[in-house]
Order: sequence, then C-alpha cells, then structure tokens
Amino acid sequence: MKHMLVGLAALGLMSVATASLAQTAPVADPQDEATTLDEIVVLARRSGAPMWTVTRGDSTLILVGAIGRIPRDVTWRPDDLEAAAARSDLILTPQVGQASVSDILRVIWRARTIGQMPRGTTTATYLSPGDQARLETIMAGERNQGWRTKSLLFLSFDLMKDKAGYGQGREGEDAVDVIRRAARRGRVETRPVGTVRGDEIVDSLITAPQPTHLPCAEAAIAAAEYGPTAGRDRAEDWRALRVADVVASPIDRALSVCWPWADPEIGSQLHQQWAAAIETAMTAPGVTMGVAPIRLLAEEEGVLDGLEAQGFDVVGPAWK
Repeated sequence: MKHMLVGLAALGLMSVATASLAQTAPVADPQDEATTLDEIVVLARRSGAPMWTVTRGDSTLILVGAIGRIPRDVTWRPDDLEAAAARSDLILTPQVGQASVSDILRVIWRARTIGQMPRGTTTATYLSPGDQARLETIMAGERNQGWRTKSLLFLSFDLMKDKAGYGQGREGEDAVDVIRRAARRGRVETRPVGTVRGDEIVDSLITAPQPTHLPCAEAAIAAAEYGPTAGRDRAEDWRALRVADVVASPIDRALSVCWPWADPEIGSQLHQQWAAAIETAMTAPGVTMGVAPIRLLAEEEGVLDGLEAQGFDVVGPAWK
C-alpha cells in the first residue's frame, strides 16, 4: 500500500477536469494595454520567482520557472505572482494525467512490481561495485535493510527525500499552485499544455526493467552524498535567481534522469507539448503566462534556448 500511494503521488495519476472560461473583452486602449503589461511584469518580477518575457507584435509571453518542494521558511512573494497571473489573458499550466479507474487498479495490482526488485535480486545486482559501495556508506546507519530490495526508482526517490532533504519538513507554496489559484479566483482562461494518458504512464512504469533506472539511482546517490541541505540550497538558488545553479543542483540533475522525464516516449512528449503551446502563444494577442518546471525552460536546448535560437529577445535572469 505504501508503494502504491507513493507511486500515485509520483505519477500524478488523477483525472483533472479543466474548464476554459470564454470571456468577451471590451475594446482596449493601446496605452491601457501597455500599462497593464508593465504592471503584470513588475508584479511577477517582484514575486522573486524566476521569469522571462518574450514579445512579438501584440503578443507577450511570460514564462515562470517553477520548482517543487520549497521549504516553508524559504520566503518569496507568492501574492505578487498571484496578482500578476490574475491580470493575464491566458495561463498555460503543466500537463495533466488522465487516469481511468482501471489504470489505478493496475497500479494497485502491480504494486510489488513497481516498488520492489525482482525476486532474488538486490541493489548490488544492478549497481556497479563502486556505486554499491557509495550506497552502502550512505545507508550505513539504517536499521531496516529493506532498501536493498526496493526498486531502483523508489529507492532513488527515498534517497532524495531522506538523505538530500528534497521534500522533508513543512513545504510552502510553489509557483504552479499560486498561478492555478490566481486563475481560478480571477476567472482567467487556463489551459494545460497537454495531457498524458494514464495507460501510457502505467505501462511505462510497470514494464521498465530495473537497469532503465540506473542513471536515476546514480544521480540520487550523488544527491544523497551532497547531504540534507541539497533541497534547501536548490530552493535558495531559485529564490536568488541563480537559475543555472538550480538546473545544475544534485536534485535537478537527478530529476532530469529519473522517470517520467527520462522515459524516452513520455519525456519527449512532455517537451514537445510545451514547445507547441509556446509557439501557439506567440501568435495570440495579449499576455499569456506559462508556468513550467525551471529545468525544462533553462536546460541546454530547452525552451529558452529554443526561443533565443529563433531570434526572440528573451528578457530575464541569465539561465546559462
């Protein structure tokens, strides 16, 4: 049951209903539009969340780089971001998972397959002797030796949480939650950039052999070796707009090579959906605010690199 619940949380397997609110806007004065845009940008920047603006003609795109698991005492100004989002014409949010009852039942039915090693194997079966020795050092104080037979994916998540401080303790709001709340309260049209089918997610998780998760486990071991401040240091870098440091953090390096982003089909689908949504946004009049994982925006050959390569002037903090 524990593995099932953690799996569901990691997958985000939930049915999400998204409603688009059609609004009829009065004809606006260009000067008023410019003032509104300036207000939105100023508010968004004042929040402390990393953000970039791209403008083409009468289309402006504001991209907010989000991270999850922000410790509550790492302070920023979500109210300003919420106010900026409420003034936008359209909000783009991350993908949603569409899971049926049968998808969830499959996860429950295959809980052991997902959460445990194949019978008769341990971490030493798959990790190199060097990585196994590093893991032994990290886990030396553990009384429960169940980690030896836990699936590499779930062990990796545990290492990031328990040893690298990713998601430990009380968490504050992240940018995705703030912007979604602003859209709901302000009745701003909101669109997820795409959907991921539940059966595809479950198939990917159930059928992936353990060696598939070796890069994830290796990166999680490195994050654990960094120590329990890894999660906090990443959040502090995010708040200080040290974007390249966030992307290069042990936590983000691990997340980038862990499921689902590392799955060749799902990961590619997630990237392509964001690219298509941004291309469409650049042809729509008004202000579109998009909130995406900062890694997806700022990684090498990511969204920001792509916009720059197309000749757009991307205004915001350095990302490389």
